Amino acid sequence: MLKRFTLLAASGLLLAGCATSAPVSETSVASTPSPSVGAVSAADPRAEDAGMAMLQQGGSSVDAAIATMLALTVVEPQSSGIGGGGFLVRGTPGGVVESFDGRETAPAGATPEWFLNDDGSLPPFGDSVRSGLSVGVPGNIALAALAHEKHGKLPWAKLFEPAIALAREGFVVNRRLHNSLSQSKDRAAKTVSGRELFFTEAGEPLPVGTLVVNEDLAKTLERIAERGPEEFYEGANAALLAATVSAATPRDGAMTEADVTGYEAQLRAPVCGSYREHRICSMGPPTSGGVAVIQILTQLERFDLSALGKDNPVTWHLFLEAQRLAYADREIYLADSDFISVPVAGLTDRDYLAQRSALISPDARMASVEAGTPEGATTALADGDEPEEKGTSHFAAVDGDNVMVSYTSTIEGAFGSGLMMGGFYLNNELTDFSRAPEVDGRLVANRVEGGKRPRSSMSPTVVWDPEGKPLLMVGAAGGSTIPVQTARSIVGVIDFGLGAEEALGLPFVMAFGDRVLLEQGTWLEGAQDAFKALGYGELILREAPVKANAILRDGDSWSSARDPRLADQVESP
Repeated sequence: MLKRFTLLAASGLLLAGCATSAPVSETSVASTPSPSVGAVSAADPRAEDAGMAMLQQGGSSVDAAIATMLALTVVEPQSSGIGGGGFLVRGTPGGVVESFDGRETAPAGATPEWFLNDDGSLPPFGDSVRSGLSVGVPGNIALAALAHEKHGKLPWAKLFEPAIALAREGFVVNRRLHNSLSQSKDRAAKTVSGRELFFTEAGEPLPVGTLVVNEDLAKTLERIAERGPEEFYEGANAALLAATVSAATPRDGAMTEADVTGYEAQLRAPVCGSYREHRICSMGPPTSGGVAVIQILTQLERFDLSALGKDNPVTWHLFLEAQRLAYADREIYLADSDFISVPVAGLTDRDYLAQRSALISPDARMASVEAGTPEGATTALADGDEPEEKGTSHFAAVDGDNVMVSYTSTIEGAFGSGLMMGGFYLNNELTDFSRAPEVDGRLVANRVEGGKRPRSSMSPTVVWDPEGKPLLMVGAAGGSTIPVQTARSIVGVIDFGLGAEEALGLPFVMAFGDRVLLEQGTWLEGAQDAFKALGYGELILREAPVKANAILRDGDSWSSARDPRLADQVESP
């Protein structure tokens, strides 16, 4: 069987980039095995149940995470699934860390001018999204195959059973899916198959409580389950995928069957650091998320956030400043490291981050923020024009051996490109590239290139406590807010001693350039004067665009949580 994956990091590199030393034995006695079968956290309870079913049958945390991803393809079609890609981070009680890259790739024929009109101008963003120009070769099935080959315990086909049952027997439209259908009709109903599946004959989104049967998806999943991952990347499916995308691509260089058959998931070196003696590991390039999480936390470490308290505007002022510094570096340096030299070691170096942290004052906002110059930075590239990514889902699993898995999956925007085949939506990940290849005569690091993976914000993260015991799996959905949500949740657990759901439910605050978002309906709304006194100008009050998930160790057991803001959105009627 032809393998759809590549091991880019030898076993000795699996700990590369980690700021704290750790043993390499997967059977270390650093943590007492949980008496339970483990835990799963996902945005949709039905997908969570799919993962738990694997654990209850003796599966590994990797098995559970894959089954969860497959089930989300069915019940959360607007956010993730086999038509997209993702990143998976696995951490053992012995401190071994692996990170799996299933990010989508641009077709070989794509050029830096991929999204430009003939005259060099940019078309409306929606035109780029709702076309084959936005679709990258999906990576989730290849990622799952790589992870399962290394760490799966159950048969490959077993992992598909819950998703197949949900697709064939039907699932109920919840409030979140109904709202997504209403808000993103231009994508969800772009194809005949999408309209027939999720809309009434009058063209309205299916009401909450409607049972949806997706037989096309059930058959697709059955074929992949029976024949293996090659069923997705070769033969009739590869040809159909390339033809579907090519037919919707209004220029030369469209996706070919060779682009699909040539796709490979990759095992990358993780990005690790420490925060108040806790070991933190996440995903490196082509996502910017792991680097940003490490930078935010390390820059905050010199401040006593616990003493300041979680309801203190100064606490979140410091958090905002750490964000601003991290995101300034992100815009200039982060991209696909197979194409661009990314100074990951320099960006996460504690001395460099101490210098950056020294720019933060507890008394006033920095007037302006610029990228630093970390060791290894060889080029000063331009800041691109990447848009927001919204169609994403995070989930996590831990098994009875306390092996942690944190997995973030995405199709980019809600319902991706709107193109559907085999009962699932195809991603629009290529619009995560900068559509403008250069700015003011300087090349953009995250420009389109053939075979390149677009930069992401996804931040699947695993955490060990000061004694080296597995403690926390956390990550989020929500585009550029993802690293902020992830770092905020870690602060909630470590600095404030919060439980998983409490940490995810902390009020959300984030800087967007010179504007600052304060979550409406929280105590932040009444703290506007305090933020203005610290030097913040434009304050935006609105609901938080967030969706995080976590699993936290509680004594000898695990506590699973999803963002409490989703409580009335994801439960089936």
